[in-house]
Formats: sequence, C-alpha cells, structure tokens
Amino acid sequence: MSWDSYLDNLIGQSKDEKGSAQADRACIIGLDGGGKWTTDAHASALKLDQTEATSIANCFKKSDFSQFMTNGVFAEGLKYQFLREADGKIVYAKLKANGALTLQASKTAIVIAHTIEGGQHGITNKAVNIIADYLESMGM
Repeated sequence: MSWDSYLDNLIGQSKDEKGSAQADRACIIGLDGGGKWTTDAHASALKLDQTEATSIANCFKKSDFSQFMTNGVFAEGLKYQFLREADGKIVYAKLKANGALTLQASKTAIVIAHTIEGGQHGITNKAVNIIADYLESMGM
C-alpha cells in the first residue's frame, strides 16, 4: 500500500471555493520515532529530514510541546513559529512570508501539511483533520 495517495487526498481536500488548493505540501510520519510513511518522491511531499521528523514525533509522543514553544517547529530546514496546540494532538505554526504548518496526530501517525503563504490556514486544518481522523478510525 502506498501512503503517498493520502497526500493527493489531503491536497484535494484543501481546495477553497474557487478550487485552489490551500495546502501545497504534506507528509505522514510515524508517531514512534518519526519514520516516514510517505515518500519524498511524491510531487507534493513535505520533505522533512530525519532529525526534524524525530523531533516532531518525540514532542507528540510525549504530548509535550515546550520544545516547539521554545525553539519553533522545523520543517525542510526552516524554523516555523509555534502558534498553539489543541487537544494535545494538534499543532499550528507559521513562518512569515513562507506559509504555515498544521500537524495532527492519530494513534500511530502524524499528518503534516503546509499552507501556501496567503492561503487559508483553516482549510488546510480541516484537510489534515480529515486524514488524521480517518487514520484514527482505522486504528492507526
């Protein structure tokens, strides 16, 4: 099974009323250790290095986001400012002039998407939630 098809689904779910995708890149990593479920070969892959993925997974696994609050959220070598967390399983982050990140954990994975600069972060939030909730409903 290819997890990359979930990226297409997420990007498709992020379209606004004009049909423009608000999320341009995404990935899914494992909650235990941050192993990549999706590949970097996908055209819409958010390409986290292993250090970034491991750091994100560790924060979610412990439900301790103080590292994000202090140091930011790193993705593709860029530092996003931590905005807030919700329910101990969702994190929002922003990088001025570069867009925003939505990260949401399920039982075994973390779905991460990047919102284009000037895009509607709320639409991306919903798209990430759809995928994370589906994984959760499947016991993942």
